[in-house]
Order: sequence, then C-alpha cells, then structure tokens
Amino acid sequence: MKHSKKYNAAYKKVDKTKEYGLVEAIEFLKQNSHVKFDETVEIAVVLGIDPKKSEQAVRGSVVLPHGLGKNVRVLAFAQGEKEAEAKEAGADHVGGEDIAKKITDGWLDFDAVVATPDMMKVVGKLGKILGTRGFMPNPKTGTVTMEIGKAIRELKKGKADFKIEKAGILHSVLGKLSFDTQKIAENTKAFMEAVNKAKPQTAKGVYLKKVTLTSTMGQGLKLNQNDLK
Repeated sequence: MKHSKKYNAAYKKVDKTKEYGLVEAIEFLKQNSHVKFDETVEIAVVLGIDPKKSEQAVRGSVVLPHGLGKNVRVLAFAQGEKEAEAKEAGADHVGGEDIAKKITDGWLDFDAVVATPDMMKVVGKLGKILGTRGFMPNPKTGTVTMEIGKAIRELKKGKADFKIEKAGILHSVLGKLSFDTQKIAENTKAFMEAVNKAKPQTAKGVYLKKVTLTSTMGQGLKLNQNDLK
C-alpha cells in the first residue's frame, strides 16, 4: 500500500523500540495528523489469553467519561411501557416486528441496538444480519435489559463495547483527535480499567501483553502500561 509523503514522514518519527507515555502518544498523534478531517482515536490491546477457550472470552462495555464524539443512532426493540420508556430516553427508532422486517429488507440506518428480554424472540431471527455487523444485543454488554432507558442513555453518552477477536486482540474507539489531550487520556484509562475488570479467572501469565494507540490515518504507538493505571 502506497502512503503519502506526510504519512511516511510521520512514520519515520516513530521510535519502534520505545513505549510511549499516554499523554506523549496522544500529543504525537495530534502533532503528526496529516489529514483534513477529525480523526478517530483507536486502541488495540493484545491479551495473553486463549480466545479459543470459551471460559477465557473477554467481553464487556464501558461508558467513556467524555463520550465518543459522535451522535449514536440507537434502535430499540421494545413494546408497551418499555416502548414509551425507550422513546423518552432518546431512542432514534423503536419497534418490533415492523422494524425487524425493515432490517430483513436491507435497512441498517442505526449504530447500536438494544432490546428488552421479551423481544429477543424477534431479534433472534435477525442474528445473521445483526451479528456479522456487531449489532446483536447481548446481556453481557447491557444491551438486553429491562432497564432499556438507562441502556439507551449510556449509548447516547458514549458507551464503548469490546469483544476479544480470534487473534486475542481487543479493538475500540476512544473518541476524536480534536478532544483535549486530557479527555482522551481519561477515556483511555476508563477503557483499560474495564478491560482489566473483565480478566477471566482462568487466565494465566501476563494478561496485558501489548497496548497500542493510534488514529484513523496515524501511526500505531506502543504504550507504557504503567502510565495507564
């Protein structure tokens, strides 16, 4: 893949042998941004677990203190009183079988999905569509719940879900590069605290093997983990 001159110039500045301090890494990404749009700040965490073992699956969510810097369009599967609660909490779309049919027909104009437990019989039929796109509601991430109003408000505020991938890596968005450095740092620490809490009891050895911070078009910077506590 061919990169721009500005990208290559920034790449040369990265010390591959170094573990960057959190604030130092954020400032590097800000100072070496070479695009005209507001980049997204992203984190990748390599875990010392076996993703093939179900008891070592790492999954969870965290409401970032300073949000994600974007409007999250929430779809809620709910009926009766819970439908009214979802609308009051700010859900962009609320429904049941009618919404399910729209999705089956190709409609995907949303960023997150929540559901009450009784509606999972409807949502379950959409598994192939929602699951492959990471939209499937799950009790472990708080998106299948009777407290649907609370779930919607958390998503709107800036809730980051994380799930271990086959290679034993977690990826998540932490906000926008235009955020104050301190806000990005606080979002990062909140995310890492949640990842640490999600450590499986059966995990042995080093849990956090490598943590890398980057931006949409930026460099990957290895972080000093002592700076994340």
